[in-house]
Amino acid sequence: MKKYLAIDQGTTSSRAIIFNSNLDSISDSQKGYELIYPEDGWVEADALKILKTVSETVKDVISGDNLDIESCGITNQRETTIVWSKKTGDPIYPAIIWQDRRTNAQCLKLKEEGYESIVNEKTGLLLDPYFSASKISWILENVPNARNEADSGNLLFGTVDSFLIYKLSNENNHFTDVTNASRTMLFNIHSMEWDNELLDLFNIPLSMMPEVKDCDSCFGTMNINGINININGVIGDQQSALVGQACFNNGDLKSTYGTGCFLMVNTKESPVHIEEGLLTTIGYRLNNETSYALEGSIYSCGNIIQWLRDKMNFFDSSDKSELFLNKDGNSNNVKFLPAFNGLGTPYWNSDVRAGFAGITQNSNTEDMITAAFKSICYQTKDIIKILESNNITINSLLVDGGMTANKVFLQILSDSLQKEIIKPINTESTALGACIVCLIADGFKLEEIKTLIENKYSPNSELSNFYKNDYLDWKKYINVSL
Repeated sequence: MKKYLAIDQGTTSSRAIIFNSNLDSISDSQKGYELIYPEDGWVEADALKILKTVSETVKDVISGDNLDIESCGITNQRETTIVWSKKTGDPIYPAIIWQDRRTNAQCLKLKEEGYESIVNEKTGLLLDPYFSASKISWILENVPNARNEADSGNLLFGTVDSFLIYKLSNENNHFTDVTNASRTMLFNIHSMEWDNELLDLFNIPLSMMPEVKDCDSCFGTMNINGINININGVIGDQQSALVGQACFNNGDLKSTYGTGCFLMVNTKESPVHIEEGLLTTIGYRLNNETSYALEGSIYSCGNIIQWLRDKMNFFDSSDKSELFLNKDGNSNNVKFLPAFNGLGTPYWNSDVRAGFAGITQNSNTEDMITAAFKSICYQTKDIIKILESNNITINSLLVDGGMTANKVFLQILSDSLQKEIIKPINTESTALGACIVCLIADGFKLEEIKTLIENKYSPNSELSNFYKNDYLDWKKYINVSL
C-alpha cells in the first residue's frame, strides 16, 4: 500500500502526517511556535522558525518503516505574507500573519477612493487587511531599502506554501497554487493570472510573484533524510479541509474550527457573488477543472479558548473547557464579543475589540465560558443565515478542526443552528485534504474519496426558541459595539 506525506502548516503549529492510500494515519509529528504581537492588531511570526518546525516534523515521520513515500502534499495557513531576498533566501521581515490588521488605514483609503468594486469583481474578495496585498505593500514601504530591492527584481513574495517550496525543494522553485494565489487580492480568479491593475494599485512588482499552478501539479522534489520525495500537491488550508471532507458536489458545506473558523460551500464551476460579506474564492483546481467556493471567515475561534485557558486561567487544558459549559446554552445573560482582531464575515470591522456584557455579581465562570463558546456558534449562524437567504440550502454541517473534540460544544452548535452536525472519524481534514490532492495527482478519482462519519449531533427542538431569542440579544450587543 502506498504512503503519502502531508505537511500541514498552521497558524500556531506545524504538523507532518503520513497517510496510506486508504487515508489511514500511520505516523504523526507536531511542533508549535510562538506568535508575536508588536502592537495592537499586529500579528507576526519568525518565518525561519516556521520553516524549522516543518523540517523537524517531516524528519520525525520520515524514518524507520516510512522511507517509501510516494509523494508529498502541502497545506498551509493562507494570506500570511513572507518577503525574502532572492540573493540570500532569507526573509527581510517577519511573516505577517493573516490575522494582522496594521494595514486597515490603507485599505480604508482605497475603499474611499472607490477601488473595492474593482477588487471584488476581479478577486471575489473584499478590500481588507486580511489578505496579502496590503501586507506586501506595507513591507515594501516600511523595511529599509525594500522598495529599491523589489524594483530591482531582488525580492520574492510568497504565502507560506510558496516559502516552504522555495526553501525545501531541491530546485528552489518559486511556485504557489491557485487557492493560495486567490487569497492575495492580486489574482484574477476568472482569467487565472496575476492582475496587473491590482499589482499597480498596491505598487507591487510582478517580478515578486510566484508562478501559479494547479493544486495537483508537480511543485518540485525535496530531500528528507536522504530520500527524494516529489511535491505533488499544494492547497490552502480551508480549501484543503473542503477536499478532506469530500465536499465535491455543489452545495456541500464544511466548517473548520481551528484558530479561526471558516465555513466554505462548494459552488462548482460558478463563481457566486453575495453582497452580504461572503467571499468568492477558488475551492480547488484538480484534473484541469476549477471548482469555486463561497467562504465565511471568522477571525477568532480556537484562540478564544486559548485565551480563556492561558490568560483568564479558567481551566488548565482546552479539553477541560467541556466541563464548564452549560449544556442548555444558558449563560445567564452574559454575552461575549469575539473580536480580538476585529470581526470578519459579515461585519468586516477591524477596529472593534473583544469584551463581555451582562456580567453581574451572580455571574460565574461557567456563564463566561458558555458565552464565549456561544459567540462562535452565533458567528456560524450569521453566515448560514446569509447563505440560506441566497437560496443555498443547508441541511447539515460537516465539521473538523481541534475544537470538534469538544462534544458539548458540538451539541450547542447543533442546538443553536437547529442543524445536524456531522463529525468525521478523522477530524484532521486539512492534512487529509493535502493527502487527497496527492492521491488525485496519482490517478485516484474524486468519486473514490469518501468521508467516514464518527458521530452526528441532532438539534434539540425544545431549545429552538431559547436560542432564537438569545441569538437576537447577542446581535443587538454586537451592533451596539460596532
